[in-house]
Amino acid sequence: MPNPILPLWEYIPDGEPRVFGDRVYLYGSHDRVGHHEFCDGKLKVWSAPLDDLDHWVCHGDSFRTRGGNDREADVPWTDHDLYAPDVVEKDGKYYLFAYIVGAKGAVGVSDHPEGPFRLLSNYRYTDEVGDDGIFNDAGVLVDGDGRVYVYYGYEGSFMSELDGHTMCDVVPGTLIRHLMPDGEDTPWDQRFFEASSPRKVGDTYYLIYSPRHGSRLAYATASSPRGPFTYRGYIIDNGVDYPAGNDHGSIANINGQWYVFYHRMTNGTIMSRRACVEKITILPDGTIPPVEMTSLGFQEALDPYEITPGEIACVLKGGCFVTEKDAFTRVVTDVKDGCVMGYKYFDFGDDFTGDGLVFAVRTRGTGVRCSLHVLLDDPETGREIGVCPIGAGDGVYRVKTAPVSGRHALYLVARHHIEGWTKPAFDTRSLMELDSFVFMK
Repeated sequence: MPNPILPLWEYIPDGEPRVFGDRVYLYGSHDRVGHHEFCDGKLKVWSAPLDDLDHWVCHGDSFRTRGGNDREADVPWTDHDLYAPDVVEKDGKYYLFAYIVGAKGAVGVSDHPEGPFRLLSNYRYTDEVGDDGIFNDAGVLVDGDGRVYVYYGYEGSFMSELDGHTMCDVVPGTLIRHLMPDGEDTPWDQRFFEASSPRKVGDTYYLIYSPRHGSRLAYATASSPRGPFTYRGYIIDNGVDYPAGNDHGSIANINGQWYVFYHRMTNGTIMSRRACVEKITILPDGTIPPVEMTSLGFQEALDPYEITPGEIACVLKGGCFVTEKDAFTRVVTDVKDGCVMGYKYFDFGDDFTGDGLVFAVRTRGTGVRCSLHVLLDDPETGREIGVCPIGAGDGVYRVKTAPVSGRHALYLVARHHIEGWTKPAFDTRSLMELDSFVFMK
């Protein structure tokens, strides 16, 4: 499955990936398309078999703060929206840790990793806890000795130990404040903001989090679950050549390969996010080299000879963005002169010796004639293999390209210039909307 990895109508941000048995599960918030607020009052669970990561299944609503879909609300003390859950397994049971905006957090339990989860309790404590007991963006670690730790906080990082028998009682005297440096003397790109996600790799404890540089996922390491944690770098930045916004996610080992799960923005807003994934490498010294955003998801390469939806672009420069028109239709919209739409990476094969390919593109017109320049590897200095004229109305347009072989990033650069006509400087109209494209031999 390319990025985004779930069906393209689904908006699941803040993803926590967990491998249970022979499936990988993705627990996250639930956004609404083009909305003016984050999330809503329900959580959904998606999963895929470890041996078939291209086919994800929705298990429906797993937890709710408001009734709906023939299900009563799971929380009696508030109807506020749900954000950023996590799920862990302990002694054959699966425990959901739900962050409820502006209200006490909840712990749910189920016999199955997909839920549904019934309310166990809110967090119970007789001693001091951080975050006013809300437990923002709670991430949970069950250590090898059976002890359980919850990491949480907004604009301040906290850790408390939970009773491993009840999974909702905070052990007195275990609160640690400022688990990650967040003071004024800490560099902006390292300071803790939110989105705690703990993992243990070998003997090293990782805390993945969102720093004040909000479009990044950063990480810190420690030799103990109690810290101290040391900043080591960032894993991915969803604002590189793409409409930026907050990021939240974590890492998982699937079939021996490490991945980072994160989200990207759509619909011209930061409140409409979709789940993505990239391969990562954890080096012997514990560091994780930063990775770029791609269109690949779990695939090794994109097939240029299959239809590519425009919306899986991993590069959107110049103000264009992905928008949903209806459940069946999403396009790259507001494509103006100079906008760049990029896709990484296509494998054209190594045995093509013909005199070129045919590039065909489906667009929605805006009443303007323009062109799409097709370049490989770099949108400015890369090899241009063709220029496709685009008409003023909806249609499919095509151009013969130069021969192509091998693996390449592909960039489509929109230009208003038409031969024999010069665009006035004040003309900033949208040129078209990009639906999809394909190469043909």
